[in-house]
Amino acid sequence: MADLRTNLAGITSPNPFWLASAPPTNTGFQVQRAFEAGWGGAVWKTLGDPIINTSSRFAAVHFNGQRVAGFNNIELITDRPLEVNLKEIYETKKRFPNHALVVSLMVEPKRDKWHEIVKKVEAVGVDGLELNFGCPHGMAERGMGAASGQQPDLVEAQTMWAKEAAQTPVIVKLTPNITDITSTALAAVRGGADAISLINTINSLAGVDIDSWNTIPHVGGKGSHGGYCGPAVKPIALHMVADCARNPGVNIPISGIGGISNWRDAVEFMLMGATGVQVCTAAMHHGFRIVEDMIDGLNNYLDDKGLASVSDLIGKSVPRYSDWGNLDLNYAVVAKIDTETCINCNKCHIACEDTSHQCIERHTDDQGKSFLQVREEDCVGCNLCAIVCPVDGVISMVEVKGTEAPMTWNERQEAVAKLSDGKDAEKKEAV
Repeated sequence: MADLRTNLAGITSPNPFWLASAPPTNTGFQVQRAFEAGWGGAVWKTLGDPIINTSSRFAAVHFNGQRVAGFNNIELITDRPLEVNLKEIYETKKRFPNHALVVSLMVEPKRDKWHEIVKKVEAVGVDGLELNFGCPHGMAERGMGAASGQQPDLVEAQTMWAKEAAQTPVIVKLTPNITDITSTALAAVRGGADAISLINTINSLAGVDIDSWNTIPHVGGKGSHGGYCGPAVKPIALHMVADCARNPGVNIPISGIGGISNWRDAVEFMLMGATGVQVCTAAMHHGFRIVEDMIDGLNNYLDDKGLASVSDLIGKSVPRYSDWGNLDLNYAVVAKIDTETCINCNKCHIACEDTSHQCIERHTDDQGKSFLQVREEDCVGCNLCAIVCPVDGVISMVEVKGTEAPMTWNERQEAVAKLSDGKDAEKKEAV
């Protein structure tokens, strides 16, 4: 059995699975239940000046019969008094000393406000702090959350203010509602952050009721943009984590967040640079016991790979993630259809004929049986046929060995530039 323990900037945990700062970590009762179920850590729901939440506040996007493909909320930070939260944090940490207990914080962008709340929270005994610079609604309208998180100078300043008072590691939680997330990640580094966590929720409107014309959710007939999370945001989150992990300037640990629903998702995030992961929507959908499958699945995966520790996964795929200009233009694959297992649903043919390169043909063999075949000389290896095929393994993408040497777009442009410079030089000599 592999070692699942993690160390995120000095915050140790028995496994990499934490609950994110959200409704599941609103009270001591919930966090203690989560630790009993097996979660390695939790980030307490954001503390600050208590607010008034709305009713209703959640919505979900269901897709193709699947419940909660995406999740939307307009809930804000804690609506409970700070003193009550601090008492429960103290009791929880005392009862579970070996679990990671991090507390999320959000206050106005003022130095004295950050000093005050940091000192109060650390006084009750926590393992770390997470600065919430990502909440896209409600708090952002008050100059906090994403309103701060979208401005690198404010991220840097507030991180620095928190670090001035902090005795425990400080994690900065980043908003995805920005053009380049590495700009704020680098600002957090400049401010002295010990780690970053990402992503927070994405600006969204879950839907509109076409009968009542109300937004979903609505509060007495009025709606607001909310924060989007769940499986649907995983590709966005994974890219942003990887983008930070491959940036040499972001040389601090990463806590991965965004659509993580099972151990496979966690492995992907860790391969792309995350030290551990935080989960919210999956726990809200299925309950705290899902962590048992996550732990078992990760253990089995590591054993199958012959890895002694979960830390052996961290960042292993980062060198393989680059810019488009560094991809080999001469690498080629083509689709091959296994006619023995093909169910002749014709989806690949329709998809290729209507929306791709018209290279899948229907033929008839000597016995009059119809079958599909790829015209390989016209196949561009786009993967569409394999994606739409309803049967795994029927269509495979096979590498075709070409005669051209590997060449990227960047290399091609450099070669073109050198050729052009050479011709210019020849012209000058001729003159």
